[in-house]
Amino acid sequence: MTNAALELRHIEFAWPNQTKPLFVIPELSLQQGQTMFIGGPSGSGKSSLLSLITGIQLPRQGSCHVLGTSLNQLSATERDRFRGEHLGLIFQQFNLLPFLTVEENIELPSKLFGSRFQKSTQLFGSVQKHIDTLCNALHLQPSLRRRQARLLSVGEQQRVAAARALLGCPALIVADEPTSALDEDNKLDFLNLLLSTASAQNTSVVTVSHDMRIASKFDHVFHMPPMESKHVLA
Repeated sequence: MTNAALELRHIEFAWPNQTKPLFVIPELSLQQGQTMFIGGPSGSGKSSLLSLITGIQLPRQGSCHVLGTSLNQLSATERDRFRGEHLGLIFQQFNLLPFLTVEENIELPSKLFGSRFQKSTQLFGSVQKHIDTLCNALHLQPSLRRRQARLLSVGEQQRVAAARALLGCPALIVADEPTSALDEDNKLDFLNLLLSTASAQNTSVVTVSHDMRIASKFDHVFHMPPMESKHVLA
């Protein structure tokens, strides 16, 4: 597991009081710096799998290692801290703070988590320089950066959410349906920007989506398995 961003073994997941598991995954892994698309129909457990990867939930059986750390062995508080220090999250609804500016939203991880502040400072000289680098890479113009998030278009909010997730160079980005609110042209543009920016930081990306048309953008594709089948990793 020395260079693995993600290493799942013999996973069985079920919600409390649920007898039959929602899904069973014998094995799933991703090397650091690589990207993975997780696809499957509604109800197949895609978002539940993300909740395991981010440590929000634990499996009923099996082991879940993220960035070399066994999430099974951490307390809920320790998992919360691990998530904030080492993972960048892009939510389907963005979860920006509406009355903060673009720059203030992007800066949040560095204010909440010391390792994110230190990484930005070490690699870019300052948090502000890292923000500038991300805004330039994600095509967030200087005129937007002092605008409140509530005044942004959907596409602009999406790029701000990506910049916030990437600040502090987390080793893993986890994105839940990150393109669902975008039209076709903006969807591909956003994905290209996200993946190229992550690659420049050697950040792994795991994305869940029902839209198989974007799967070709990723190094690996994982299909949520039917109950009696094994995983498929291309």
